[in-house]
Amino acid sequence: MPSQAMLNLFNSQIDMELFSSNQYRQMGAWCESKGLLGCARFLVQQAEEELDHMRKMIDFVHERGEMVVMGALDAPRHQFDDLVQVFRSGLDHEKKVTASIHAMAEQALSEKDFATFNFLQWFVAEQVEEEALFQAILDRMALIGSDDRGLFFIDQEIPTMRPARPAN
Repeated sequence: MPSQAMLNLFNSQIDMELFSSNQYRQMGAWCESKGLLGCARFLVQQAEEELDHMRKMIDFVHERGEMVVMGALDAPRHQFDDLVQVFRSGLDHEKKVTASIHAMAEQALSEKDFATFNFLQWFVAEQVEEEALFQAILDRMALIGSDDRGLFFIDQEIPTMRPARPAN
């Protein structure tokens, strides 16, 4: 059974995952309004992944015999200067999520709650991939450029991008 401190961290993280989903959906709406349909699809897919993360956490808390208590959410940002700002905001947000997951893992270890620590390892690895993916997108955008032709190519490529994995 997790401590109250650990439950509080789970509740906050569950809220953060739901906010992340809302933020990515809003970013996708911005992209769609600019005719960047490939980027919009990518961001909606990201939004769905965040909901999956939220559901995993809710299920884990319930499996441990506790109840999730969700809080109120802020409205996501909806105005961006350009596509680079959209993906820079995504990377910055993923870094905040990473810090939050790490704080949870640190708390679990300090409490010797090894079941929770083990559960969180998937999220630790996932965050490495998420940050790498957003950084790769920003790197690609820097290479291609953001003029009209660059945006066209970026919009075609982003939906196909996945985190690079080292060869085994």
